[in-house]
Amino acid sequence: MMLTWILTFTTLLILTQCWELPKTSGSQGNDKENSSIWASEFAQLESLTQFALKATQNNIGDHQAGCTLETLKIRRNWRQFSSAEKKDYIRSVLCLQALPSRTPPELAPGAKTRYDDFVATHMNQTETIHRSGFFLAWHRYFTHEFELSLRNECGYTGDFPYWDWGADADSMENSPVFDGSDTSLSGNGAFIPKQKGVRVPIGNYTPVFLPPGTGGGCVTSGPFVNYTVNMGPSYLSIPGGDIVFRRFPLDHNPRCMTRDLTTPALRSFANYTSILHLILHSQDILNFETSIQGRPESGSIGLHGGGHYAMGGDPGNDADGSPGDPGFWHHHGMIDRVWWIWQSLDLTNRQYAVAGTETYLNQPASPDVTLQTTVNVGYVNGNRSIAMKDIMSTTAGPFCYAYV
Repeated sequence: MMLTWILTFTTLLILTQCWELPKTSGSQGNDKENSSIWASEFAQLESLTQFALKATQNNIGDHQAGCTLETLKIRRNWRQFSSAEKKDYIRSVLCLQALPSRTPPELAPGAKTRYDDFVATHMNQTETIHRSGFFLAWHRYFTHEFELSLRNECGYTGDFPYWDWGADADSMENSPVFDGSDTSLSGNGAFIPKQKGVRVPIGNYTPVFLPPGTGGGCVTSGPFVNYTVNMGPSYLSIPGGDIVFRRFPLDHNPRCMTRDLTTPALRSFANYTSILHLILHSQDILNFETSIQGRPESGSIGLHGGGHYAMGGDPGNDADGSPGDPGFWHHHGMIDRVWWIWQSLDLTNRQYAVAGTETYLNQPASPDVTLQTTVNVGYVNGNRSIAMKDIMSTTAGPFCYAYV
């Protein structure tokens, strides 16, 4: 059995060197050709996923007795959920949006619901959890805590979902995540004509400009049509190239959720070509985590930015308050899936690999993140701290899950 495993792994490593990936098509080219290319790459990504699942299962006993093959949870593509499963997940999110906040009012006066606790935490920590050594592991832990709240506080018993960006890189409007049906996370915003594109700032580097989306106003259909966004905006990119700031973004500012679905953001930065290239051509964690967020000097916003800005609107385009859009969790489920696959290709060298400092682009200068560095997610879970070493593996520490 061990020999078979070694041969399988060796074969995969050879394949990763031999696969020729077509250039990212961006927003140009023939959609039929793009779909054909992406169909091939989708199959390659599925093969990598199956390899990662087998690697996880074969190594599950290496970490702790608490996570076993029997207790391993499987996270699935939203497209694979039945209508009943989707509705139960949506019900549990709406439940969190109806429960009272646990964040002290003096820390976040605008946090009115349990869901808002997650938004407030992300807003408070945004300068340390993006473009830093914390990015991947912190969001893995943050998403896990959201899942726990759905289960423990709202009775959710289903699988946790992710959003497969590549499948929607031809049409956000037809995405089962955002098509506006009663099994979606609500759809586009009301159309606002003659919008201009948005500017995505990246520290002191040249910003990236995206074309306008196809909506812009309050969402008009789906389960979250009456959802109230309570805080922000904090750092919101809006059509025309401006950034909206509020002096006290954690104060109460009730308003509708808007969306501005922007397919070119996915087509350019989060298609199957981009996903595979990241997984197969990132040789170390610094390269991987820098690329997934978009290399500041390259004019790319990466898979991370591509997914966020494809949703558009408020709070979707708010770098700080983005968890206010329920699509945030599906998006970061996919971010985590891609990292999990990458880790699984070389568990010995990648499982506990960290790089980067404790601040956004190291501004201000800060210490390097290590496995002993601690993080917390605020009043999402009572302000408890946990070491980085405990949130690196999906089957160690508080985790016990894999993806399909």
